[in-house]
Amino acid sequence: MRREKVDVLIVGGGAAGLAAAISATKEGVKTVLLERDRSTGGVLNQCIHNGFGLHVYKEELTGPEFMERMWDELKEDVIRPNYTVLEIKPKTREVVTLSEEGLVIFEVKALVMATGARERPLSSLQIPGSRVAGVYTAGVAQKMVNIYNRLPGRKVLIVGSGDIGLIMARRLKIEGMDVVGVVEIMPEPGGLIRNVVQCLEDFEIPLWLSHTVVEIHGDQRLNAVTIAKVDKNKKPIPGTERKIKVDTLVTSVGLIPQNELIEGFVEMDPINKGPIIDEFMRTSIKWIFAAGNNVAIHDLVDFVYEEGKIAGYYAALISKNEKLPDSDKRFLRGQNVGVLLPQRFSQKKSFKIYLRPLKSFKKSILKFDDKVIRKFNWRIRPSEMIDLVVKDFNNFGPNVTVEVNEID
Repeated sequence: MRREKVDVLIVGGGAAGLAAAISATKEGVKTVLLERDRSTGGVLNQCIHNGFGLHVYKEELTGPEFMERMWDELKEDVIRPNYTVLEIKPKTREVVTLSEEGLVIFEVKALVMATGARERPLSSLQIPGSRVAGVYTAGVAQKMVNIYNRLPGRKVLIVGSGDIGLIMARRLKIEGMDVVGVVEIMPEPGGLIRNVVQCLEDFEIPLWLSHTVVEIHGDQRLNAVTIAKVDKNKKPIPGTERKIKVDTLVTSVGLIPQNELIEGFVEMDPINKGPIIDEFMRTSIKWIFAAGNNVAIHDLVDFVYEEGKIAGYYAALISKNEKLPDSDKRFLRGQNVGVLLPQRFSQKKSFKIYLRPLKSFKKSILKFDDKVIRKFNWRIRPSEMIDLVVKDFNNFGPNVTVEVNEID
């Protein structure tokens, strides 16, 4: 076992972690980024489609291209691959890790958690039937095709219309698989509308809304699934069942933020499933920051990058014993607001707020207390994150209720 002192320790080498490392190193503090895999980049490594970087780099990049841009920005070699974090000790500011050189304990001045999210497994759907071969999460299928050049099967149904599911429908179609369709239990797509158009409609792949898989068939290998229409309570409607012969089922049913290392002592948000943070990306523990999909699930990696840059910068300031303003103001969820961050703010500087409405609205307004902040003359959906910069703090009380209301 050995010990090492660092100013800013970053856990996770995806977009948020790399962006945090870029910011922290620019402040001249000793920074170390821990990555449990052999290389950084996370899921970006296997996302060979474009659509990344429009906000950050003003170009449409693939995942690996976006990652290379971040590597170019990171001027110092601060990455430690093959490190697994075992424990974070909040009282002593120690991070216990296991690596190829054995047990290493980092004594840190500031910590940035950029641990991302993992895919929700098939078991979470509680679908009756055998657990046969031929069932994959969308991320695993994507890795098989894009990294290992292997197809998961010949005929596939996709359950869930999150972005990665939509993208994989197109990818598998291009690679020659028979993509029979995508089923979505909700009445609206779970992913971005641009992906519905570009990945399904342009390739004539059916999207069955308000449908779900109700049974899996097969002995050792999947040979069919049964789908059914669901009512408004997401219950299958008897008589609507349809058996479809497929040898592959790909699931894209959501992501789970990974916060097991800190959820025992950091204040958590029950809706976001991540830590409560302020505009500095600071958690309820003043030396612990968080950024990316472990804070809340984002639809664009550009937003994850922006959060990482903020977290790395302010973590570096804390490591230099600079004091940040107290964040004594709170945003509270009002009507029709789901994901919301930050939840706290100091009212000392402008910042960006992110939120998702709980349902779709053709036209709507966003209000802080009784003040209209923005009017949407276009349809807004839960699948698409809304972001806006908050600059005007006049007349804000200690608690600000955020709500979305439909208008004519």
